[in-house]
Amino acid sequence: MSFMKTAIRGLAAATLLAGTSTLAMAQEVTLKMHQFLPAQASVPRLVLDVWADKIEAESDGRIKIDRYPAMQLGGKPPELVDQVMDGVADIIWTVTGYTPGRFPRSEAFEMPFTMTTGEATSRAYWQYAEKHMLDADFKDLKMIAVWVHGPGLIHSKKPITTVADLNGVKLRAPTRVTNKMFTDMGATTVGMPVPAVTEALSKGVIDATVIPWEVTTALKVPELVENHTTFPGQGLYTTTFIFAMNKQKYEALPDDLKAVIDANSGEEFSAFAGKEMQAADDPAHKVAMERGNNIIALTDEQQQEWKDAAAPIETWWIEEMSSNGIDGQALLDEAKALIEKNSM
Repeated sequence: MSFMKTAIRGLAAATLLAGTSTLAMAQEVTLKMHQFLPAQASVPRLVLDVWADKIEAESDGRIKIDRYPAMQLGGKPPELVDQVMDGVADIIWTVTGYTPGRFPRSEAFEMPFTMTTGEATSRAYWQYAEKHMLDADFKDLKMIAVWVHGPGLIHSKKPITTVADLNGVKLRAPTRVTNKMFTDMGATTVGMPVPAVTEALSKGVIDATVIPWEVTTALKVPELVENHTTFPGQGLYTTTFIFAMNKQKYEALPDDLKAVIDANSGEEFSAFAGKEMQAADDPAHKVAMERGNNIIALTDEQQQEWKDAAAPIETWWIEEMSSNGIDGQALLDEAKALIEKNSM
């Protein structure tokens, strides 16, 4: 069932429930939605605002979503999870990797050369999260959706074709897994939230970054680097995201408004978000091409060198999980199986 069809059914359910309580009908709620990207970036425009608009419409205006892009409520991106738990924000969207170790099971979806498409992998991620994370890593949050971006690639000042080309390169990576992977490959990794990439590239703090195409235009990356190394057919990596609500705020809602939130949460919205995020890759890719930037599309043979170099990351991760009492091998096997199933 599509996200849109689910939403329509949810609206009908909300309308039915609304008729059962005059008190509930009178209640109006304002929710503060906080995230780290500027409002004009693709995820706020194509995913978060779409969700917020639907919530407002399907609640007949009884839920109002106040939108705070670019950390306008204060703090830094790694603080978003604590902000939603503490009630500074009611809803947040963030990168799980900005709080290393807090959501360990999500890292199974960040392994190199594992994701297929944003839609299929995001659908698989929700299915996996529902089974393994909602009552564990996410137990203190009301989860709205989880998703991943499209195939990951490298944007650099100097051309990067082989693994050896990473030697000495100061490279920004988004997560614990990607930092470990690129460090092992010879890069000097620099961890930072994505909004810091523009300044870091312009000042020479970093020479390269790994981000999906879709966010490159908002961050002016095609103007700051000339080379983009792509891995056709399967991305080098991906990043996991969470879209979550303060649990107490959700539980305090009347049943009919909970129904509106629920109808716009879960697997279908996760898949929708991943699909939209990857769809935004093409226009950004086109911008880089029109600027005359160097688009390096690695052949299957060239990609094999990168796959071989990245392979030890899985063993490292499984051992890390085992040291924390988590069966990493089983989780990784299940994540891969779900991705494969949803990609068919």
